[in-house]
Amino acid sequence: MDAFLKTVFIGQPKTIGEKHAENPMDREWRSGIFKEPVQRPVWLGKTNLQGDGQADLKHHGGPEKAVFAYPLEHYGYWNSEFPDAGLLPGGMGENFSIRHQTEEDVAIGDIYEIGDAVIQVSQPRQPCWKPARRFKIKNLALLLQNTGRTGWYYRVLKEGYVEAGQSFTLMERPYPYWTIEKCNTIIHKDKENMEEAMELSRCEALSANWQVTLSKRVLKKDMPDIRKRVYGPNE
Repeated sequence: MDAFLKTVFIGQPKTIGEKHAENPMDREWRSGIFKEPVQRPVWLGKTNLQGDGQADLKHHGGPEKAVFAYPLEHYGYWNSEFPDAGLLPGGMGENFSIRHQTEEDVAIGDIYEIGDAVIQVSQPRQPCWKPARRFKIKNLALLLQNTGRTGWYYRVLKEGYVEAGQSFTLMERPYPYWTIEKCNTIIHKDKENMEEAMELSRCEALSANWQVTLSKRVLKKDMPDIRKRVYGPNE
């Protein structure tokens, strides 16, 4: 069955929490993770959807991460694991909630037509501490990456209007081996596999940041501590 765009989500950054709360998970923080569904055509530009925004422009947004996609099917798993957390579509901060497509079905460099736009898969999402803060699940970022349920990003090759209910038409698949599932395995699990890490770093369609990260791993044996990313100020 063809993948289709179930829902489009957009939102602007906002600040929530208590500045001096005793529990770090309750303290003040700012994020663009809070998205709302849009039931109309939305303009997709080179860096984001019109009306959407990110609080941390160093790690989110921009040409290589213009759109964040997350499979709708994953919410069934998360709700079975955390039935009281209120995990609903849009909760991971996704712009595109996609049905009938997961990380094993999508590869780096895939080019899709959706509505008037043309987009290309650029990288998996590297989960950070913000979904964990939102749902009060301290180890959620680790669970996201360890289960491979990360979602992925697109760059925009052709701007245009997109709308919920439209199907994704695959136009080109230059790197079928490098699925999002495979990339997640290399970056998070099979860290000693330097041969495949180097091969992936040379994939021209992979985002520049991931190319650099993998090259450093191979050439400098650089294995950065992930605690700051996955736990951050939640500890």
